[in-house]
Amino acid sequence: MFEPSLSTYLIILPLVFMAGFVDSIAGGGGLISLPAYMIAGLPPHNAIATNKLSAGMGISVATFRLSRAGQIPWKKVWIYMLCGLTGSALGARLALLVPDQVFKIIMLPLLPLLALYLLKAKPTEKEREPLPEAKTLRLASLIALLIGIYDGFYGPGTGTFLILLLTGVAHYRLGEANGITKAINLSSNVAALAVYLSSGRVLLLLGLTAGLFNMAGNYVGISFFAKKGSKITLPLMILVISIFFVRILGELFL
Repeated sequence: MFEPSLSTYLIILPLVFMAGFVDSIAGGGGLISLPAYMIAGLPPHNAIATNKLSAGMGISVATFRLSRAGQIPWKKVWIYMLCGLTGSALGARLALLVPDQVFKIIMLPLLPLLALYLLKAKPTEKEREPLPEAKTLRLASLIALLIGIYDGFYGPGTGTFLILLLTGVAHYRLGEANGITKAINLSSNVAALAVYLSSGRVLLLLGLTAGLFNMAGNYVGISFFAKKGSKITLPLMILVISIFFVRILGELFL
């Protein structure tokens, strides 16, 4: 079992704060928070599991705020949440079957490619013609299930993928898709966290502490730097992913 040291905290906490900051402005905070745990030396399963705890705290706050603002249609979103929960539990169980060394090989090309795609992809703000209600329900449920599997297995970019698919495929308006995304993301995060907790892979103290820093980063990003902060999110992501990439290369080949 990995035992975090003081240096582990000193590496992870500022980066997780940065992830919350980026998430509040442009999304994609998982592209920073997951590498943060890996840079600090956590094995892949511990990194993914502990990241679920800290990220889930930030997602909970964001979901609560959107719910209070009336932006989450709870009467229909519970179906999507159930699909996301089911998919995520399956994805997390699949992840636990993959050896740590194989996970590092998977991460090496996957994270930079995800970062490149998510930084270029934008949800459409143009309203599409609504689909029949039954078709929307089927499509959104399938999206929640598939992205839930991805979230449980790996995770970075889940929120962005959901918004892109809910607006582009299920034809939800952007504002409604944002609220639905947060609810699905919360359910998939909780399901994956439950699986990882039962397997003993979550470092509780580290995850809870990092979660507080993630929440603080979200608060700072929303409250003070929402306009200017978007200009620095890309350099921050590139820096963290580059450090992560070099570290994994070193672990695999040196």
